[in-house]
Amino acid sequence: MKDQRIISAEVENLGYALVEIEREAGGLLRVTIENPDYERLINVQDCEKVSHQLSYTLPVENIPFERLEISSPGLDRPVKSAADYERFSGMEVDLKLRVAVGERKKFRGVLQGLLTGELDSPDAKFGLLFEGTDGAESQLEFSLAEVDKTRLVPVIDFKGRKS
Repeated sequence: MKDQRIISAEVENLGYALVEIEREAGGLLRVTIENPDYERLINVQDCEKVSHQLSYTLPVENIPFERLEISSPGLDRPVKSAADYERFSGMEVDLKLRVAVGERKKFRGVLQGLLTGELDSPDAKFGLLFEGTDGAESQLEFSLAEVDKTRLVPVIDFKGRKS
């Protein structure tokens, strides 16, 4: 996709990583960014910097939009790429499959990362540990092609405890 290639290049030139691009009703173009080192959270100044650059680049490249929104991935960050599934291994996620497995499409469990194959291979299999309907722990094995969407389950600590 030409739009994604151009937006990704601009975002990376500014020192950020592209998480996703979404088109919404009313001509809204939403671009989600993060820091490539994942250590520092995205702030308003980061979003403003990317917005300013894309406001000039998109019209020149004939990429249509009415409104532009730049944001961070948030606490319920989408898990998109094979690298994301590996990076977030050990974390709790909500996963929705395209086709039901055992009459079920939605799962909440702990991501197990890469189980078989090469990370960037289409036949790579990832794992998810989840509680089955009988209360026993089960493992789901899936490829990225089978996934509709995956998001991290937010972890919020209002007390600020360090573990």
